[in-house]
Amino acid sequence: MVIALEKDWIWDSWYAHDGARWHGYFLKAPKAIGDPEQRHFNVSQGHAVSDDLVTWEHLGTCLAPSEAPAWDDYTTWTGSVVQDDAGLWHLFYTGSTRAEEGLYQRIGHATSADMHSWERVGDGLCLDLTGSVAEQYEADHARGFWHDRAMRDPWVMRDPDGDGWLMFFTGRARGVAEPNAGGAIGLATSPDLHSWTLQPPVFTGGFGQLEVPQVFAAGGRWYCLFCTAAEHFSKALAEATPGGPVTGTHYLIGEGPRGPWRIAPGRFLDGKLPCRRYASRILDTGEGLVIMGFADHPDGGHFVGHVMDPEPVVIGDDGLLRVIPADKAAE
Repeated sequence: MVIALEKDWIWDSWYAHDGARWHGYFLKAPKAIGDPEQRHFNVSQGHAVSDDLVTWEHLGTCLAPSEAPAWDDYTTWTGSVVQDDAGLWHLFYTGSTRAEEGLYQRIGHATSADMHSWERVGDGLCLDLTGSVAEQYEADHARGFWHDRAMRDPWVMRDPDGDGWLMFFTGRARGVAEPNAGGAIGLATSPDLHSWTLQPPVFTGGFGQLEVPQVFAAGGRWYCLFCTAAEHFSKALAEATPGGPVTGTHYLIGEGPRGPWRIAPGRFLDGKLPCRRYASRILDTGEGLVIMGFADHPDGGHFVGHVMDPEPVVIGDDGLLRVIPADKAAE
């Protein structure tokens, strides 16, 4: 195990490099609650630093839900961290409120000079599914059709085609008849990391949800990593997937960050039943790509809840990604 705590479960994680060290951020919940399925609603964000992505120094909690009443007084879930041109660090995260039973997700914004002590910008809320473009999303909770109003897991990056910023997030498209075909990668744009404009989804289909998106370029191609569960494959994709549906991490291939995107063909990148690793990220170490995610139910038993050792990722001549298991990488 790489990022682990004796008294807390750890799951989704995201990373930033300050020029000298890696900073790992992660969701955590106390094991004292007993049931790991309740971790999502007993959550805070932790922070650790590392020189090599293997040995980590834990720095403690860096963000927790706001005092009620607030839009994020129930949960502060998965996000991403970027640095602006002035050197200030920005955290974008998912929030929900007890007043809505955590069923509506929105995107929050906080800043820090030291990458640990985060202060919300205003009340923190920076993006919701509102305005005319929101009609292209499942902007209201479709009770009985899907389990939540999805708008979470923001991934923020510089716009390679302009001076501003792009935010990708987990969403759902409106008006799709099959629940498991309505998952979407949402998009918002900003000139300054403060003012955000909702844009139409850049991808829809294949799954009921595409969680924890990460958009990046490598080897002259664009990729959008995401994770999903076997029960969220669309009927058509389940039938077309070699070996059948699994739970874990897969990806889209695109011509640019705005797409058009397509689901990578062939075998699922990093999936099993029961799930071995979930909510993975691909990081560029300068010496190659590695994948990192949390141990879910790797042995088919209890939930494990720590971030696993990084494993190498290679890009084939066909542009497809492949994970090299740790035991094979050592050969």
